Amino acid sequence: MTMKRTLSFAALSTWFLVHALILMAQSQSEPTHTTVLHAARLLDVESGRILKPGEVLVQGERIAEVGAKVAHPAGAEVIDLGDTTLMPGLIDAHVHLFLHPGAEDLQTVEESVPQRTILAILAARADLVAGFTAERDMGTEGAGSADTAVRNAIDQGLIPGPRLRTSGNAVDILGGHEDANRFNPAQHVLSNATYANNSSDLVTVIREQLKEGADFIKIYETGPDTVRDGHLSTIYQYTEAELKTAVDEAARSGKPVAVHATGEPGTLYAAQAGVVSIDHANQLADETMRIMREKQIFAVPTFTIFEYFSEHGAAPEQRAHDRQILELRATEFRKQLAAGVPMAMGSDVGPFPHGTQARELELMVKYGMTPLAALQADLLNGAKLLGWQGQIGELKPGYLADVIAVPGDPSQDITALQKVSFVMKGGTTYRK
Repeated sequence: MTMKRTLSFAALSTWFLVHALILMAQSQSEPTHTTVLHAARLLDVESGRILKPGEVLVQGERIAEVGAKVAHPAGAEVIDLGDTTLMPGLIDAHVHLFLHPGAEDLQTVEESVPQRTILAILAARADLVAGFTAERDMGTEGAGSADTAVRNAIDQGLIPGPRLRTSGNAVDILGGHEDANRFNPAQHVLSNATYANNSSDLVTVIREQLKEGADFIKIYETGPDTVRDGHLSTIYQYTEAELKTAVDEAARSGKPVAVHATGEPGTLYAAQAGVVSIDHANQLADETMRIMREKQIFAVPTFTIFEYFSEHGAAPEQRAHDRQILELRATEFRKQLAAGVPMAMGSDVGPFPHGTQARELELMVKYGMTPLAALQADLLNGAKLLGWQGQIGELKPGYLADVIAVPGDPSQDITALQKVSFVMKGGTTYRK
């Protein structure tokens, strides 16, 4: 009986193996799906030129040809998008998939990590159908490396969402920006970030984050902020030497470090240490801007979060504070542009509704950029910042087929990005 069972199990195992190999061979032999996208216009982001009409030939997950007229292979699916403009999928370099509108410190305490992960999956879909085909998730705010699972599920085609760069939990000091400072200490409420109080702790935490699948490290370098007579005052959390230790440790594994930093001297320490981006960057000293220009360290303004809380803050004092920060940030943004600080688009979406963050590009234009410059900051600089330069951010042969369609000409009217009517990511259509 035992031998019969062994033989039966062996036969069954062999059948499954042969069946799997047949399916694999069939999938490899299936012809690549070919699609032709046609629209009234196509935007060349690098030059600002508009092609009329515009077509993109997509084979599999990549772009094969771009022009006013491309090849139409036999059997190709043709999608006519009418009076729209084809352009690359948008990039948001500062999102929080694990946050939603409401009291941020309470949702991280009251909602379980599984519940927050489900909400993050819904947020990822909302961002994708709004035209954001690539994002950088800047910390799960207490959900650990759950963003890695979301990223992997998207990559495996199990759920819809943007292609992601993830950081897991952000890194903070005891009593720092994301610690549970407003709660009763006797309750021992956990921090929304992972503690690292010195260089040795930073090395240990970074190794743990990378072990759990982080694509980059996010560190809180400043906070809280106050504004007086046009000057921002903010406490730094790590010295330049400590940040340099973090940058070197992450670089050992080929990973960058990004920081939340709003003002001096923390922003200077971050620039000196060689981080990849300074997010928020509300006020920068001349020396900090010089280093950022020379090292090509990106500033990520996040205007939208300040605008949102200036209108929707829970208390009048919070709304007044965020209006003050927004006004300061707008003035400083113009100085940073004049100084040649490289910009990338990041909205800080999460505390305000996912899928609405194209507003950030409108504010970048409102406060000093041309529509084309804002698009270039989003797409060209965003691709560099996320480590996908030469893969996304432009419509070119060989690039991943991340394509959206919007009405009008977004290089002249940035509000067109609020009206995305078609979304393709990696050759798969998600909105039509």
